[in-house]
Amino acid sequence: MSLIRSSLLVGLGSVASRVLGFVRDMLFAQALGAGPVADAFLAAFRLPNLVRRTVGEGGLNAALIPALGRLEPEEAAVTAGDVLGVFGLALVGLTALVELGAGALALLLVPGLHEDGGTLALVALYTRLAFPIVPCAALASIGAAILNLHGRFVATALAPLAVNGGLILTLLALEVVAPLPLARKAAWLAGASSLAGLIQLALVAAALRSGRVRLVRLRRPRRSPLLKSLLLAGFPVLAASGAVQLFLLAATQIASFWPSGVSWLYYAERVVQLPLGLMAALGSSLLLPELARRHRAGEMRAVVAAQNRAIEVSLLLALPASAALIILAGPMSRVLFERGAFGSADAEGTALVLMALSVGLPFATAAKVLSQTLFARGSLKAAVAAAAFGLAVTVAAALALAWPLGPAGIALGVSIGCLGHAAAVAVGLRRYSLWSPDRALAGRVVRIAAAAAAMGLGLEAATRVLPQIGTLSLAGLCLAGLAVYGLAAVATGALTRDDWTALTKQS
Repeated sequence: MSLIRSSLLVGLGSVASRVLGFVRDMLFAQALGAGPVADAFLAAFRLPNLVRRTVGEGGLNAALIPALGRLEPEEAAVTAGDVLGVFGLALVGLTALVELGAGALALLLVPGLHEDGGTLALVALYTRLAFPIVPCAALASIGAAILNLHGRFVATALAPLAVNGGLILTLLALEVVAPLPLARKAAWLAGASSLAGLIQLALVAAALRSGRVRLVRLRRPRRSPLLKSLLLAGFPVLAASGAVQLFLLAATQIASFWPSGVSWLYYAERVVQLPLGLMAALGSSLLLPELARRHRAGEMRAVVAAQNRAIEVSLLLALPASAALIILAGPMSRVLFERGAFGSADAEGTALVLMALSVGLPFATAAKVLSQTLFARGSLKAAVAAAAFGLAVTVAAALALAWPLGPAGIALGVSIGCLGHAAAVAVGLRRYSLWSPDRALAGRVVRIAAAAAAMGLGLEAATRVLPQIGTLSLAGLCLAGLAVYGLAAVATGALTRDDWTALTKQS
């Protein structure tokens, strides 16, 4: 399969999932608004969603693909079955602990609600209902990593759609039936998310058990040094892969001290996740296997070159996306979310948070790409240390900026944490002589920035001319901005014919 076909399949699946996520969150805002019930539901949804997004974007690929790729097919199938069995037992045990300790976990997630016993009880209830999605999503991710290793991307691309699709159907059904109190609506949604996760797992399991050669040999798990190393690596890899999600989890804890702060942060973050999630999915599914292969072959120069070119491609998307989100934050918040229980004040607060989060998008994207080389090399300590440093920077910056700027300051703290994370990853790579920015990268970044600036100036001028921006005019602005950016990218040399040739070259 050519790289372009694989990229399109994974990319389209990721985009489709993010589009369904947008629709889901628009319906969330309409049904729940941004009050106490919405804060309780979104706070409870944050932890399962953190795990789902991390593993859904290939968080476990970094531990599984390099290790399984070194084995013979039969041995790899047996080891994959052992991994699924052990992780399954561990995740079921973790879910049981969460079900029993949901009250304490709720206080940990939203400490700002410690004096609001009613809302805190709702957080605990929704956590119990939504957390079973975690073992389903994690096991589905392990299965998807095995499928990716064997060049099978269809189930990997389509199975995650089940979660957002199931929640959308639930939201639509709740609108059809007799009106329910907000608290009961949220309870139905929390339970539906777990059911949708089970469907996702079933789709991946069917793909693993199909075909002439089964990719997994299920049996009673055996003890082996490889299995032990995979288990020890799995959770650190998840922490490192989901660094941005950990930053947002910490930001949610701080935002819980502000009314509607949890909701504003959630809705703004969902918009930013569209470009970031796309690059994360492409990096873990396509870039990581390629880097792991070249690292095993000792092709260090090729690793560095592939990494630089991947950064160029990621910034080709991330820089204009960041500029557009900052300029169009207000119209986007109003068009996407302002309806039903979600008022104009909530749209304004979400817009400010969105602007602050968008500042960190290029840094988060660069860190996603650079981290793949650490994973391919097996340098998990360096990856975890970089994530821990970014988390510490996030907490310190968010606390410092929260009091003068409110939730927007907390979001800006996340962006600063993303910058710290990217810098720490780069330092780790330099230590192993695995990253050396070349002139081509530096020149391309300058040209991409110039094209993004041209687009930004055009969008800013258009927003000043248009008296009111609705759904159609916002769509028109996005398309016009994309066209301006494309023309500017070609004119400045940020996008060349060679890019298409390299993309379509056979892997």
